[in-house]
Amino acid sequence: MGSYSIWHWIIIFLWLTPALLGIFVFKQRPVILRNKASGVGKTGRLGWSWTYLYFGFWVPLVRGEIGIAALHLLFTAITFGVFQIIWSFFYNKQHMTRLLTNGWEVNDSDQVKMMVNRKLMIS
Repeated sequence: MGSYSIWHWIIIFLWLTPALLGIFVFKQRPVILRNKASGVGKTGRLGWSWTYLYFGFWVPLVRGEIGIAALHLLFTAITFGVFQIIWSFFYNKQHMTRLLTNGWEVNDSDQVKMMVNRKLMIS
């Protein structure tokens, strides 16, 4: 009981592979945001969301988007989890777009602003 077989290590490696890819390959780029009305700052992310891959509908729920979380839970249940895998590639872009249309603005360097405009197709 004290030793692990090679299969245990393979399963652990496969389970951690998305996080390792997210950290080293598909990097989430932090973007500093500021609310126009209140001046409150926040960090948004662009890129593949490994947190969404692991936690699914909990990510929008924790971020206060209850309606979005309910939809994502429904779609994940209907597709038996396939939606969660696919949507992890789109979630950060979707969330950042919602923030920018709801009174937040990019409060970062000009290079980051240009990257955000290019990634989100904002003119």
